[in-house]
Amino acid sequence: MKIISWNVAGFRAVLNKGFDEFFDKENADVYCLQEAKVLKEQLDYSKEGYEIYLNPAEKKGYSGTLVFTRIKPLNVTYGMGIQEHDNEGRIINLEFKDFYLINLYVPNAKRDLSRLDYRMTWEDDFKAYVKKLEEKKPVVICGDFNVAHTENDIKNARANVGKAGFTYEERDKFTVLLESGLIDTWRYFNPEEKNKYTWWSYMGHARENNSGWRLDYFLISKDYISKVNSSKILDDVMGSDHCPIELDLEME
Repeated sequence: MKIISWNVAGFRAVLNKGFDEFFDKENADVYCLQEAKVLKEQLDYSKEGYEIYLNPAEKKGYSGTLVFTRIKPLNVTYGMGIQEHDNEGRIINLEFKDFYLINLYVPNAKRDLSRLDYRMTWEDDFKAYVKKLEEKKPVVICGDFNVAHTENDIKNARANVGKAGFTYEERDKFTVLLESGLIDTWRYFNPEEKNKYTWWSYMGHARENNSGWRLDYFLISKDYISKVNSSKILDDVMGSDHCPIELDLEME
C-alpha cells in the first residue's frame, strides 16, 4: 500500500502546478493532502477509481484536509470529537481492516507564538485521541506536524531555537508523542541523516540552497513498524513550499 502525504498549500493552486501529472506518475493507493483550502462546492477534481474525503475548515480559504483513496475504508471520521479543535478541518481518520490512517494538519503556533498555548492543549488532546484508537488497532499518522523535531531536522538550528516550529515546547510534545509508542518512520530508516527537509521558506532562495525544515512525517504504532517497506521524502517534487512524503506499507 503506497501512501503519499503532502501539504499542498492550496489544492486549487497546486492543480495549476503539475498535481495531476504527479498523481498519475506516483500511482499511489492513498493521497493525504493538508492545507487544502477548499470547500466541497469548490472541489471539481476527481479521479476514476478513487474515493474522495474532504474536511474543510469553517473559515474560508484556511487549513483543511483532503484524501483520495482507491482502497475503500471501513469507516471515515473527521476531527477528534472535540468542538474546540474540530472547526479547522485538521483531521481525517480512515479506518482500514488492519489499521487507522490519520491525515493530520497540526496547528501552527504563529510567528509571535500567540497560539502556542492552544497548540499545547491540542497536542495533549491529540495524543489521547491516538491512544484511544490504538486500543483497537495500530495507527499510521501522516501530515504536516509543524515542528522540526531535532537539530538534524532543520538547517540552521541555533538561529531558529524558540521560533514557531522549533520551540522547546513543540519539540518536547513531539518527543512525548513518540515515547507514547509511535515511530518516526523516515528517521527510523535514516537515523543520522541531515540536510533532508520537507519545507522551505519562499524567502532568500531557501529551497535552492536547501535551507529547510523537516515538518512532515509518517508516524506509525511501534508494533506495526515491521509492515513498513520504505519511508521517503520526495524533495524533487515542486508545487508547494512543502514537498510530498511517501510510505510503502505491507498489506495483509
